[in-house]
Amino acid sequence: MIRVVVLLSGRGSNFKSLLDANLPVEFAAAISNRPDAAGLEYARERGIPALTLDHKAYPTREAFDEDLAKTIESVGADLVVLAGYMRILTKEFVLRHEGRLMNIHPSLLPMFPGLDTHARAIAEGVKIHGCTVHFVTPTLDHGPIIIQAAVPVKSDDTPDTLAARVLEQEHRIYPQAVRWFAEGKLVISDGLVNVRDDNVSQWLLA
Repeated sequence: MIRVVVLLSGRGSNFKSLLDANLPVEFAAAISNRPDAAGLEYARERGIPALTLDHKAYPTREAFDEDLAKTIESVGADLVVLAGYMRILTKEFVLRHEGRLMNIHPSLLPMFPGLDTHARAIAEGVKIHGCTVHFVTPTLDHGPIIIQAAVPVKSDDTPDTLAARVLEQEHRIYPQAVRWFAEGKLVISDGLVNVRDDNVSQWLLA
């Protein structure tokens, strides 16, 4: 059974979806850069170590990420999962965890990297929006795509209503991506992810 460390900064709804999915993994720790992150409570309720490294206490991003990496290594992690972790990771940290660092982004990458994805999707007039689970690379919101889910953009959508519909799909596909990793079904080749699952198509559309 693989050991998973979750990094979060806020409410932790994606972390909760992972906990509720009965995955074949052991959660080694939940770590936040914010001492008041509500998502840490989910870890405490399940008896999972809830750790805090306050980034404000570090002189540089590099110093913080070095300490974060050492903390992850101290608890042991086969996979590091970003679940609403609102910090840009240094290149050194990403390469240190290459191939075992996973993120979920609220858009159909490569469209709309960065912030405010739902407002930007509405402003651009796209008809299909969604979310993406991918392996992290040093390029922001980039990297081999594991799984995506799409939702329609309705004519009366606001950023909030669209975000809520996308979040439902985040909670559906992120656990599946972690399950595939745990079961050894993800293979990265030439910068692309091959999923060894005959039923992969059922996860693509909401």
